[in-house]
Amino acid sequence: MDPVKVVVAHDERVTLRVGDVFLKVDADRDRTDDEVAAMALAPVPTPRVLWHTPPVLALAALTGTALGRLGEPSTASAAAWVAAGAAVRRLHDAPPPPRPGPGPDELAARLAAECEWLTAHDVLPAEVITRNRRLAETALRPWTPVFVHGDLQVDHVFVADDEITGILDWSEASRGDAHFDLAVLTLGHPEHLDDVLTGYGTEIDREPIRAWWAFRCLTNIRWLAEHGYGSPGGFPESAVLESLR
Repeated sequence: MDPVKVVVAHDERVTLRVGDVFLKVDADRDRTDDEVAAMALAPVPTPRVLWHTPPVLALAALTGTALGRLGEPSTASAAAWVAAGAAVRRLHDAPPPPRPGPGPDELAARLAAECEWLTAHDVLPAEVITRNRRLAETALRPWTPVFVHGDLQVDHVFVADDEITGILDWSEASRGDAHFDLAVLTLGHPEHLDDVLTGYGTEIDREPIRAWWAFRCLTNIRWLAEHGYGSPGGFPESAVLESLR
């Protein structure tokens, strides 16, 4: 009998693994609908949908291992990171999904609220918050919308023999800024940005990527703290903010 393993558990979502099957239970039923729809459109490998009865989505396990983990050195080869960049380019070149992502004004309001929370709770030195907020604000400019994954964390990308075997967690997929996906993928792994951009295969302005690194960290810390992931000062996101100049 296969044991039931809890992969993720908080008050919005629970993911369980039983053998080679993942069961995602989401409080927002629309999110699993969006995930299934996005995977059907994505021109990259995704988990196979076994069945979908909202609020539960059953997915087959992917082969291979995660490209890395935030806060830990990646053991994947440079070639695997190049392959990840090529996969992201295929996604961004595909016709975008109908779902609109948040625009600059909405994101600016979110950034302001999160920075106020970080300051009020003394999570980081005020200078670090101010410096990174200014950097993050430069990402909030007009962009040409593309098909973005929307939560392309490094541990959502699976590889085997330097090939991409699948990309997980498509519930945030929408039309958005290409730089955002590239930033989330390389967050905490700046040493692999060159590899990813080599695979992406076109000239990319790196400054918006750095700006999205700051935005992602500033806007994620409160959520992580409120969902039981530990002390904010110990999050990898906090270390990234300290390092950005």
